[in-house]
Amino acid sequence: MNFDTIIIGGGMAGLSCALRCLEAGLKTAVIASGQSALHFSSGSIDVLAKTPSGEPVSNPMTCIDTFAKEYPNHPYATLGKETVERAIDWYRNTLSTIGVPLTSQNNGLNHYRLTPLGAMKSTWLSQPFVHQFPMDLEKNKTQKMVLITIDGFRDFQPKLAQDNLKQITQLSDLEITTANISLSAFNDIQRNHCELRSIDLSRLLSKRANRQELAYALQQHAQPGDLVVIPSIFGNGTGLTYLKEIEQLTKLTLCEVPTMPPSLLGIRLEESMKHAFIELGGTMLNGDHVVQGEFSYVDKSDPEHSHYRLNRIFTKNHGDFPLQAKQFVLATGSFFSQGLKANVDSMIEPIFGLDIAQSDKRTDWYSHDFFSTQSHPFLSMGIKTTANFQAIKSGHVIDNLYCAGAILSGYNPILEGSGSGVAISSGFHAAESIIEQLQPNDFFQNNNIKAEVAL
Repeated sequence: MNFDTIIIGGGMAGLSCALRCLEAGLKTAVIASGQSALHFSSGSIDVLAKTPSGEPVSNPMTCIDTFAKEYPNHPYATLGKETVERAIDWYRNTLSTIGVPLTSQNNGLNHYRLTPLGAMKSTWLSQPFVHQFPMDLEKNKTQKMVLITIDGFRDFQPKLAQDNLKQITQLSDLEITTANISLSAFNDIQRNHCELRSIDLSRLLSKRANRQELAYALQQHAQPGDLVVIPSIFGNGTGLTYLKEIEQLTKLTLCEVPTMPPSLLGIRLEESMKHAFIELGGTMLNGDHVVQGEFSYVDKSDPEHSHYRLNRIFTKNHGDFPLQAKQFVLATGSFFSQGLKANVDSMIEPIFGLDIAQSDKRTDWYSHDFFSTQSHPFLSMGIKTTANFQAIKSGHVIDNLYCAGAILSGYNPILEGSGSGVAISSGFHAAESIIEQLQPNDFFQNNNIKAEVAL
């Protein structure tokens, strides 16, 4: 099979890149080995919560503008503020068009979202039913919060969240109550209702009668004007419609919080992007993974311009039948997604054997304090690339293999709260670079457009 572009990896970076390539008219395929890290995510888009040195960030875009000078090895420094802004705006417009509106604060600042443990976490874009608390919590206008869960549901504990919220001094005037509600639908299932996860509950609540019962139960514990916090138990597709329906029935203000995995807020993003990709004619190869690539070496008279070229790849499911493309993107993630692996004394990129930016000593990979505020150094290690995010192998550039997302080096998504922002921006940048090469006329005609929506 031949394509213009093949993206290896079906997470945030890979799907962002794939959608941008597809809307530009490129024949595009995505190879996804399984569930991405989005199944474990909050469903909000974190652009930058802290600097690499650990300083809290209120205005991400203003801060990113300083990275070229202060943190030159960071992907944001390479991309630049303008590219990051354009990528995030494109992503927001695209997701809104395919049914998942994402909003931010009008003042350009981050906002806080509530975690399932009752902490406040800084983020940039959130879904419609994720309440946006101001960065200055003393300006919070909510007077009463009601934390409600489904009886027996183990992945959201209101009492625990309540205790942690009461530790936040800026919310000392906020009244916080908790409640458990039960559904008669539990009587009709053969499993113990304590075994149900968020996906199971979403199936039960797909029936209108069960939603009406839930709405009535919510009204017994809250009044209009209260912020009613419930676990994310409404799936993709009709999930947002069901939440609007319950708000209309109850006149309550609902707030979804992500549950312990699987997180339906994250799954909502992934499934929406995959559905849009397939609907637009993209080729999705699920449950497959690349085992090796076939390279050619382009030997130039000037050694600095000699480079590799990736000609085709082989996957586990397709055996000896190769997949070919003009351009490739590697977005397989970091250690969590097995995009990177480590042995006793070194780290490796398991598919192509790419060069890794890593410390020589294993003892430098981690902090001796496990809960160090500066996190662990290995989280900043990843693939060596050019300034255009092209991969490097044995010291030579692979001119048609781009890298995007968590596989990149130079940043710590856990410490910084920058995972989604880097994934979207680097995936978008890779797509723009590919479009510029394969469709230069169309690219330059549209290059000044800040936000394009073709979905």
